[in-house]
Amino acid sequence: MLHNLCYNEICMIMKHENYPYNPFLLSGYVSPEYFCDRVEETQKLISALRNGRNVTLISPRRMGKTGLLRHAFHEIQSAKAGNCYYVDLYQTDSLPSLVKKLGEAVLGTLDTSETKVVKQISKFFASLRPVFSFDAISGEPNIMLDVQPVNAEKSLSEIFAYMEDSGKQCYVAFDEFQVVDGYADKQVEALLRAHIQHLNNVRFVFSGSQRHVLENMFVSANRPFFQSTQIMNLGCINEAAYYEFAHKKLEQNGQILNSTAFNHLYSSLFGHTWYVQMILNRLFETSQKEITEEFVDATIANVIAENEATYQTFVRLITPAQRKLLRAVASEGTAREITGKNFVAKYQLGAISTIRLSTKTLVEKELLLDQNNHYEVYDRFFGIWLQ
Repeated sequence: MLHNLCYNEICMIMKHENYPYNPFLLSGYVSPEYFCDRVEETQKLISALRNGRNVTLISPRRMGKTGLLRHAFHEIQSAKAGNCYYVDLYQTDSLPSLVKKLGEAVLGTLDTSETKVVKQISKFFASLRPVFSFDAISGEPNIMLDVQPVNAEKSLSEIFAYMEDSGKQCYVAFDEFQVVDGYADKQVEALLRAHIQHLNNVRFVFSGSQRHVLENMFVSANRPFFQSTQIMNLGCINEAAYYEFAHKKLEQNGQILNSTAFNHLYSSLFGHTWYVQMILNRLFETSQKEITEEFVDATIANVIAENEATYQTFVRLITPAQRKLLRAVASEGTAREITGKNFVAKYQLGAISTIRLSTKTLVEKELLLDQNNHYEVYDRFFGIWLQ
């Protein structure tokens, strides 16, 4: 077992590029072996794309939508069924920054030789002013782009033309797509929609964590993307499937996790993927032979203690009314009627107008999670600390 190996043996194993020492990954995607379940969701996403439907993928932050995208793209590429591109828009703030991210992901990948890369760049990408080199080992092109704001729209057109003219099936995932709604240029949505609707061999996934923003973008009749995609909501991983995955990985490490202890872990963290994964990661690290409910609680308590200073800062940065509401929701676990008479009286929350304003602010700050008017503290560990 790994925990019985000497330090040098562990280091040698960890050097293998596809072998993570701890199987409970907290970021990135390695392979299907380290990806838990999502069988139905993966099939649903791939089927929609292959059948010509663009998809809007919505889930709370840290629920696993990026992992699902990476896994679905891995399956598509393993089957040689298309070229896949993951584009994270989180740090973009304008059309030029979006075009730069997209261009650097795509350009050069649809060509079969260095000569063709040069030819295509000369043909299509004059406005992008690309600087490219080739990886000394793999021979793959590395491209950096300088997107001038005045040429951003033309550059976008060039990139889409490059993909369309390749004759190859392409799939693009724009993650955190809701940031486009905050661009100063309010015409970006319409511009993207105008290009996308004419593409025959390029399909898109628009994913994000701000439900209300994305639903407004894709469901409102006055928005460019109205009814142009299949809406897909991503929930928690099935508990039974998650237990099977966790039990197997821990057993390989010489540890025993019974179903009762896992149920306690899963329910304590509301099944929210990243938080469950974090505790499983810590449990693996301990090499504790038998994992009990008490040991799970102690592990959660350790993680919370590490972050206590951050939680205290969260509390200091909100108003007394917001703090009171947040603690009330944390005490309930899930609050269904936060303006209801009983809830307001139980926690002495005051005026309904104040509660509504506090709720709006806490949701916008991602301290409170709104799931169809069912409210929970967004950070599961923070919620336990508040209790």
